Amino acid sequence: MNPIDFLTDLLNPDLAFLPKALAVAVMSSIVCGVVGTFVVLRGMAFIGDAVAHAVFPGLAVAFVVGGNLVIGGTIAGVLTAVLVAVFSQNRRLKEDSIIGVFFVAAFALGIVVISQAPGYAGSLQQFLFGSITGIPDSDLYVVGGTGVLVLAVIFALHKEFVTISLDRESARAMGVKVFWLDLVLYVLVTLAVVISVQTIGNILVLALLITPAATARLLTDRLGIMMLLAPIIGGVSALVGLYISWSWDFPTGGTIVLVLTAAFLLAWFFAPRQGLIAKTWRRRTRDRAVEAAPPAAEPEPDLEPDLEPVNTGAL
Repeated sequence: MNPIDFLTDLLNPDLAFLPKALAVAVMSSIVCGVVGTFVVLRGMAFIGDAVAHAVFPGLAVAFVVGGNLVIGGTIAGVLTAVLVAVFSQNRRLKEDSIIGVFFVAAFALGIVVISQAPGYAGSLQQFLFGSITGIPDSDLYVVGGTGVLVLAVIFALHKEFVTISLDRESARAMGVKVFWLDLVLYVLVTLAVVISVQTIGNILVLALLITPAATARLLTDRLGIMMLLAPIIGGVSALVGLYISWSWDFPTGGTIVLVLTAAFLLAWFFAPRQGLIAKTWRRRTRDRAVEAAPPAAEPEPDLEPDLEPVNTGAL
């Protein structure tokens, strides 16, 4: 299918789910790209994967009772994030250990809950791998409103998030409320994951959160540009992935992730400064310059004979 046919299908009233799917995919990618910038800077990739597990019981409960999936997932994710933030204050256990306990337990609870729903296998597959073509209008509005809220909080607390991302101990010494900022960031990650689950599912949602930001990190050293590039990379990848998925009948979530991965690999090899090819070229150029440089002049020999120390003891 050529792009013109895809555009025609987007405007076809009989395919009303397609523009909704595109809107949710792009909005989710933009929000995840911005939030993922701080996740990548702080080395919190494990958090994104864990949050995807944490929201699962809320999604399952909302599905079973016929409620809103976004709201259900948000409540479950926020409650789990609060538990992790509180229990992490005990310095005998590291944060990753607390995350491993609570978030996996939450995922297990979600599996137990969803198993009580009719059509258990199909429902589980929808949550794990996404179901972008079945998004109702209400979820479209919830995703849009939640995305705006997340972006507003990110920009309002931008300086504080940068401070704790660069040096947590110095930030604490300066009086910055590190605990509360950590909690807010966990909640923002939770919201970003929840609005993205329907796009690519629980299993693949980590890619939407991490890969665009990691790709942008290879392309720039400036945080502001990174926060601009990450959502652009995510949004364009979502558009291209949905186009490929619709054209060749591939799974939407998996296709978007593969497009994101391809963008990351291109940056890894061809980034102007941090790409593998650029680094190799600079190293070879430096080595050639060293080889071509004239040898350093040897110091002239000392022609004066060494004098024996005078033994004053016999005088």
